[in-house]
Amino acid sequence: MAKHLMPQLEDRIRAIWSDLERFLDERVAELKKQCPGVPEAVLRAELTGNFDCECRAVLSIKRKEAEAANV
Repeated sequence: MAKHLMPQLEDRIRAIWSDLERFLDERVAELKKQCPGVPEAVLRAELTGNFDCECRAVLSIKRKEAEAANV
């Protein structure tokens, strides 16, 4: 029975992906205020760097933010 209470893997992945997108969109919006002439796609590419995965990109951003807060 507990098997039916847990969302399917695909649903959980979609939910996490949605959270990642929202996080990146918020960061792009913040950067856009500082760099109004720069296209959002360029800002997003700068944020995600060379990562082929948004999960890795967000973890990298969060790690950098944590390091900056500890300085």
